[in-house]
Amino acid sequence: MEGSESRVVMNGTQVSYIGQDCEEIPAFIGEQYGGFAKRLDLSFNLLRSLEGLKAFSCLEELIVDNNLLGNDLLLPRLPHLHTLTLNKNQITDIESLLDHVAEVAPSLEYLSLLGNEACPNELVSLDKDEDDYQRYRYFVLHKLTNLKFLDTRKVSKREHEEAKARGAFMKVVKPKTDTESRDLRSVSPGMPYTPLPSGSRNSKCHKGVFAKCQYVYYGKHSEGNRFIRDEQL
Repeated sequence: MEGSESRVVMNGTQVSYIGQDCEEIPAFIGEQYGGFAKRLDLSFNLLRSLEGLKAFSCLEELIVDNNLLGNDLLLPRLPHLHTLTLNKNQITDIESLLDHVAEVAPSLEYLSLLGNEACPNELVSLDKDEDDYQRYRYFVLHKLTNLKFLDTRKVSKREHEEAKARGAFMKVVKPKTDTESRDLRSVSPGMPYTPLPSGSRNSKCHKGVFAKCQYVYYGKHSEGNRFIRDEQL
């Protein structure tokens, strides 16, 4: 414990505990610094949970870059938090994250998500381009209307206007994986595609009825009969 405590760097109200490979926030950090710390840097650890933040009632800046935080990330209510950086974590679901952050951090003005799959840019995937990233920005600004800075760029007035008008429709949808696509196509392996309900695809339990019918053609209403007299029929 003493060795871990000695690795904490404090400068006024700024507290850093970087590169210690911890999987959760050590309890002693909250006990000793939670009451007055306004800036907390926990980058380059192995954090999967931020449960220990409950003790930081005055927190204004939170930096948790290069950790293992995922879609199950839960933050306590942080009414004074204006800066949050989550770069290079494992977040893939942008909508649930933004809904949660909007609820627990109403004063947030700066957010950075670079290096997460939820942030579509070339740092994560080479098949993403500037259009994908711009749509992502509009969607984030639609959810977090008070943001002034997103990732590495200041939010412009035009972006706010576009987000207000169309941001709800700018969500970048992740395409289905090959496995999911195969599952959809292979309802019955070896059977060709059919629009019929699944209950009628099995030939052994098919309920359709086929029978011969007799049809007699009398020649009435035929287009060709317009040129034939009645006595010639």
